[in-house]
Amino acid sequence: MKKPTMREIARALDTSAVTVSKALAGKPGMSDKLRKKIMKKAEEMGYSYPGGERPGARKSLDIGILIPDVFFQSDSYYSAMYRKLVQKLASLGHFGLLEILSLEDERNLVLPNLIQTGRVDGMVLLGQPGKTYYRMIGQQEIPAVFLDFYDEQGTADAVVGDNTYGAYRLTSHLIRNGHTRIGYVGNRRATSSIMDRFLGYYRAMLMNSLPVREEWILKDREEDGTLCDIQLPEELPTAFVCNCDVVARKLIDRLQSRGLRVPEDVSVTGFDDYEIGPAQLPALSTFHVDMDAMVEEAVKSIVARCAGQSKVGGRLVVGGHPVYRDSDRPLG
Repeated sequence: MKKPTMREIARALDTSAVTVSKALAGKPGMSDKLRKKIMKKAEEMGYSYPGGERPGARKSLDIGILIPDVFFQSDSYYSAMYRKLVQKLASLGHFGLLEILSLEDERNLVLPNLIQTGRVDGMVLLGQPGKTYYRMIGQQEIPAVFLDFYDEQGTADAVVGDNTYGAYRLTSHLIRNGHTRIGYVGNRRATSSIMDRFLGYYRAMLMNSLPVREEWILKDREEDGTLCDIQLPEELPTAFVCNCDVVARKLIDRLQSRGLRVPEDVSVTGFDDYEIGPAQLPALSTFHVDMDAMVEEAVKSIVARCAGQSKVGGRLVVGGHPVYRDSDRPLG
């Protein structure tokens, strides 16, 4: 009797040969239920394991790290987080494999090469692409973890910073210092993090019965994440809460080009507590995001998912704390 091939087993289960290969090789990267189903079908069809025995699961994992090209500039927040991911995986005996997601592949819904070739056991998606794309990743058989953003439909595990609380603390700090006319800088539709930070700002304004004026909500980027020039309104508030430190610096430059001083004329706060290059003045008041803790939780989550030890759809919020420096001051 002819022994079945992996492709024939895959056809019988309406799955891929790559998935069958990983299941029969004992590799992580799928649910226990699917693995048992494949192994049962293989036995029914008379499949012979090489060497006569089922191999055990490998201890080392190959984890793909997918980053949209728009987020991966040299020394950027996400490039720093990527390095920490690779280091953390290596410390546990695993490997991190980088793939950059081009805007063209994102628009055309092209799966990452690391997934198409079956090269990796799990995928960490670092930085938020378009909704259609990240949901496509979350619906693949391979385990996935979203880092620094989440899907409200819970298609994959997610690890995020304490965005809403952080922006709430920064805005409340400005209000305690006498500011009642406060704006926000960030495209709310670009990422879940920017939206959540806006909601923290909005909550603080609402809690203090202060108006949120639409002309003081300034756009910093397009919806694909590409940064754009910040257009200042004719009438300015006395303070701005920015969605990240990079944007806070761009805003300060824009204000200074109009002849305004920070913080003497306008107070500015950032978010992340991560700046590129040499120290700049004024030192930014910001919210410190615990990048190391976020990376540690993301690695813990993807390793557990690869081993089938956790459920899909959880969102873990990692705490942080405000840091008040020189870019804001009490009004008057």
